[in-house]
Amino acid sequence: MDDEESDPVGGPLPMAKSFDDKVLGISETAIRYVEVVAALVIVLLFAIGVFDLSLQIFQSAVRGDITDPLVVVGFIDTALLLFIIVEVYQTVVAYTQESETRRIVRLVIYTGVIAMVRKAIIFRTGEYSSEQAALTAAAAYTLIILGLAALLLVERRTRGTLPESG
Repeated sequence: MDDEESDPVGGPLPMAKSFDDKVLGISETAIRYVEVVAALVIVLLFAIGVFDLSLQIFQSAVRGDITDPLVVVGFIDTALLLFIIVEVYQTVVAYTQESETRRIVRLVIYTGVIAMVRKAIIFRTGEYSSEQAALTAAAAYTLIILGLAALLLVERRTRGTLPESG
Protein backbone atom coordinates (compact mmCIF):
# COMPACT_ATOMS: atom_id res chain seq x y z
CA MET A 1 0.00 0.00 0.00
CA ASP A 2 1.31 3.48 -0.82
CA ASP A 3 1.41 6.44 1.57
CA GLU A 4 -1.03 8.64 -0.41
CA GLU A 5 -4.68 8.57 0.63
CA SER A 6 -7.23 7.87 -2.09
CA ASP A 7 -10.85 8.85 -2.49
CA PRO A 8 -13.43 6.20 -3.38
CA VAL A 9 -13.06 6.97 -7.11
CA GLY A 10 -9.41 6.11 -6.94
CA GLY A 11 -7.69 9.50 -7.27
CA PRO A 12 -5.63 11.18 -4.57
CA LEU A 13 -7.45 13.40 -2.08
CA PRO A 14 -6.69 17.10 -2.47
CA MET A 15 -4.18 18.44 -0.01
CA ALA A 16 -5.65 20.65 2.70
CA LYS A 17 -4.94 24.32 2.09
CA SER A 18 -2.05 25.62 4.09
CA PHE A 19 -2.51 28.55 6.45
CA ASP A 20 -0.53 30.77 4.03
CA ASP A 21 -2.85 29.84 1.14
CA LYS A 22 -5.90 30.68 3.24
CA VAL A 23 -4.47 34.04 4.32
CA LEU A 24 -3.47 34.88 0.75
CA GLY A 25 -6.95 33.95 -0.46
CA ILE A 26 -8.53 36.23 2.15
CA SER A 27 -6.13 39.07 1.28
CA GLU A 28 -6.86 38.72 -2.46
CA THR A 29 -10.58 38.86 -1.75
CA ALA A 30 -10.09 41.92 0.47
CA ILE A 31 -8.08 43.66 -2.26
CA ARG A 32 -10.83 42.98 -4.81
CA TYR A 33 -13.43 44.50 -2.47
CA VAL A 34 -11.23 47.55 -1.87
CA GLU A 35 -10.75 47.93 -5.65
CA VAL A 36 -14.53 47.88 -6.13
CA VAL A 37 -14.98 50.45 -3.35
CA ALA A 38 -12.30 52.62 -4.99
CA ALA A 39 -14.15 52.39 -8.30
CA LEU A 40 -17.39 53.46 -6.60
CA VAL A 41 -15.63 56.42 -4.95
CA ILE A 42 -14.28 57.46 -8.35
CA VAL A 43 -17.79 57.24 -9.84
CA LEU A 44 -19.02 59.49 -7.02
CA LEU A 45 -16.20 61.98 -7.70
CA PHE A 46 -17.08 61.99 -11.39
CA ALA A 47 -20.75 62.66 -10.65
CA ILE A 48 -19.83 65.52 -8.32
CA GLY A 49 -17.50 66.92 -10.98
CA VAL A 50 -20.17 66.80 -13.69
CA PHE A 51 -22.60 68.56 -11.35
CA ASP A 52 -19.97 71.17 -10.49
CA LEU A 53 -19.14 71.81 -14.17
CA SER A 54 -22.84 72.19 -14.98
CA LEU A 55 -23.22 74.61 -12.07
CA GLN A 56 -20.17 76.62 -13.22
CA ILE A 57 -21.57 76.92 -16.74
CA PHE A 58 -25.02 77.92 -15.46
CA GLN A 59 -23.60 80.54 -13.07
CA SER A 60 -21.36 81.98 -15.80
CA ALA A 61 -24.33 82.21 -18.17
CA VAL A 62 -26.36 84.04 -15.51
CA ARG A 63 -23.46 86.44 -14.76
CA GLY A 64 -22.91 87.01 -18.48
CA ASP A 65 -19.20 86.12 -18.46
CA ILE A 66 -19.62 82.78 -20.23
CA THR A 67 -17.75 84.12 -23.28
CA ASP A 68 -14.75 85.29 -21.24
CA PRO A 69 -11.75 83.27 -22.48
CA LEU A 70 -10.47 82.67 -18.94
CA VAL A 71 -13.87 81.33 -17.90
CA VAL A 72 -13.96 79.03 -20.94
CA VAL A 73 -10.44 77.79 -20.11
CA GLY A 74 -11.76 77.05 -16.62
CA PHE A 75 -14.54 74.94 -18.15
CA ILE A 76 -12.02 73.09 -20.30
CA ASP A 77 -9.80 72.54 -17.26
CA THR A 78 -12.69 71.01 -15.32
CA ALA A 79 -13.78 68.87 -18.30
CA LEU A 80 -10.25 67.52 -18.76
CA LEU A 81 -10.09 66.76 -15.05
CA LEU A 82 -13.30 64.76 -15.51
CA PHE A 83 -11.65 62.85 -18.37
CA ILE A 84 -8.73 62.08 -16.07
CA ILE A 85 -11.18 60.75 -13.48
CA VAL A 86 -12.75 58.52 -16.15
CA GLU A 87 -9.32 57.18 -17.16
CA VAL A 88 -8.41 56.47 -13.54
CA TYR A 89 -11.76 54.68 -13.13
CA GLN A 90 -11.06 52.57 -16.21
CA THR A 91 -7.63 51.71 -14.81
CA VAL A 92 -9.15 50.59 -11.49
CA VAL A 93 -11.74 48.51 -13.37
CA ALA A 94 -8.99 46.96 -15.49
CA TYR A 95 -7.14 45.95 -12.32
CA THR A 96 -10.35 44.58 -10.81
CA GLN A 97 -11.10 42.56 -13.93
CA GLU A 98 -7.48 41.42 -14.05
CA SER A 99 -7.05 42.73 -17.59
CA GLU A 100 -3.81 42.22 -19.46
CA THR A 101 -0.94 44.42 -18.37
CA ARG A 102 -0.74 46.17 -21.76
CA ARG A 103 -4.31 47.48 -21.44
CA ILE A 104 -3.55 48.87 -17.99
CA VAL A 105 -0.32 50.51 -19.20
CA ARG A 106 -2.19 52.01 -22.17
CA LEU A 107 -4.82 53.48 -19.80
CA VAL A 108 -2.10 54.95 -17.60
CA ILE A 109 -0.43 56.54 -20.66
CA TYR A 110 -3.75 58.02 -21.80
CA THR A 111 -4.32 59.41 -18.31
CA GLY A 112 -0.88 61.02 -18.38
CA VAL A 113 -1.46 62.51 -21.82
CA ILE A 114 -4.78 64.04 -20.75
CA ALA A 115 -3.23 65.37 -17.53
CA MET A 116 -0.35 67.00 -19.37
CA VAL A 117 -2.60 68.49 -22.07
CA ARG A 118 -4.68 69.92 -19.23
CA LYS A 119 -1.53 71.43 -17.70
CA ALA A 120 -0.53 72.91 -21.05
CA ILE A 121 -3.97 74.45 -21.60
CA ILE A 122 -4.12 76.10 -18.19
CA PHE A 123 -0.42 77.09 -18.17
CA ARG A 124 0.01 80.73 -17.15
CA THR A 125 3.46 82.29 -16.87
CA GLY A 126 2.16 84.79 -14.31
CA GLU A 127 1.66 82.00 -11.78
CA TYR A 128 5.42 81.54 -11.43
CA SER A 129 7.83 83.57 -9.34
CA SER A 130 10.09 84.34 -12.29
CA GLU A 131 10.39 83.92 -16.03
CA GLN A 132 13.09 81.30 -15.41
CA ALA A 133 10.71 79.25 -13.21
CA ALA A 134 7.98 79.47 -15.88
CA LEU A 135 10.45 78.42 -18.60
CA THR A 136 11.66 75.49 -16.49
CA ALA A 137 8.08 74.35 -15.89
CA ALA A 138 7.23 74.70 -19.59
CA ALA A 139 10.32 72.69 -20.56
CA ALA A 140 9.43 69.98 -18.03
CA TYR A 141 5.85 69.80 -19.33
CA THR A 142 7.14 69.57 -22.90
CA LEU A 143 9.56 66.80 -21.98
CA ILE A 144 6.83 64.82 -20.22
CA ILE A 145 4.41 65.25 -23.14
CA LEU A 146 7.07 64.12 -25.63
CA GLY A 147 7.91 61.13 -23.42
CA LEU A 148 4.25 60.13 -23.17
CA ALA A 149 3.80 60.57 -26.91
CA ALA A 150 6.83 58.35 -27.52
CA LEU A 151 5.43 55.71 -25.15
CA LEU A 152 2.08 55.85 -26.91
CA LEU A 153 3.74 55.52 -30.31
CA VAL A 154 5.83 52.55 -29.18
CA GLU A 155 2.78 50.90 -27.61
CA ARG A 156 0.74 51.33 -30.78
CA ARG A 157 3.53 50.06 -33.05
CA THR A 158 4.16 46.99 -30.92
CA ARG A 159 0.47 46.16 -30.46
CA GLY A 160 -0.01 42.61 -31.63
CA THR A 161 3.72 41.91 -31.96
CA LEU A 162 4.38 41.19 -28.28
CA PRO A 163 2.80 38.41 -26.26
CA GLU A 164 0.00 39.58 -23.97
CA SER A 165 0.88 39.31 -20.29
CA GLY A 166 -1.67 38.97 -17.58
